[in-house]
Amino acid sequence: MPSMTYSSVATERNLRAMQRPMETEKLLTPSEVASLFRVDPKTVTRWAKAGKLTSIRTLGGHRRYRESEVRNLLKNLPNG
Repeated sequence: MPSMTYSSVATERNLRAMQRPMETEKLLTPSEVASLFRVDPKTVTRWAKAGKLTSIRTLGGHRRYRESEVRNLLKNLPNG
């Protein structure tokens, strides 16, 4: 049986991760969400912290928002 080093195990793991199907839903930046709601991007971040909007963190720690959730919130806003 060939011995496996840490780097070969990590490489194998990375190859398997790349073969997984990618999530196809579009993700929006805080700026993009803010422009749709006509608010400041910091407001969008506060909404996420308050649990009003679900955020996903990138590997770099930046927030992203599911477009479908944002569109659904926009659609259900009271007109006024």
